[in-house]
Order: sequence, then structure tokens, then C-alpha cells
Amino acid sequence: MKDKMKKEINEIIEMCETNGNKHLLWFSKLLKNHMYGIISHAKYNISTGKLEGINNKIKTVRRQAYGFHDDEYFFLKLFDISRTK
Repeated sequence: MKDKMKKEINEIIEMCETNGNKHLLWFSKLLKNHMYGIISHAKYNISTGKLEGINNKIKTVRRQAYGFHDDEYFFLKLFDISRTK
């Protein structure tokens, strides 16, 4: 699977480079630089989306937490948010 995907991505890169369009050259460079990441994502399908969402919720609570008197209440708010969807 990995070799087949690498071959197909290389074919796309070759098509972009033979065209000579500056946008397609940019795209071929992008594909070259990220080829192993693209193949790994297709093979394992792992994402950090859920983690990024939690980080954004923590940042939002931290912005709202300037009036909190202690850290314990702040962490209780974080635990409460982690249980909601």
C-alpha cells in the first residue's frame, strides 16, 4: 500500500512539474515535503483534532478565569468542561 501511494504521489508531482505552472510547481513542492505525512495519515488515520478541541476549551476557560480566586476552582471548571460535549 505504501509503495503504491508513493508511486501515485510521485506521478502527480511529475505531472505538476512538467506543466510548468507556478501554482502547480508550488503544489508539487508541497507534496514532496509532506509525502511521508500524507502516506502515514492514509495508513493509520490518526488525528489530533480532539486534543486541539480540548486545548481550545482550556484556553477559553483560562481567558474567563481572571476573576477566579484560586486554582482549585479553575481546575474544577476544566474538569466540568471536559465532561460536556
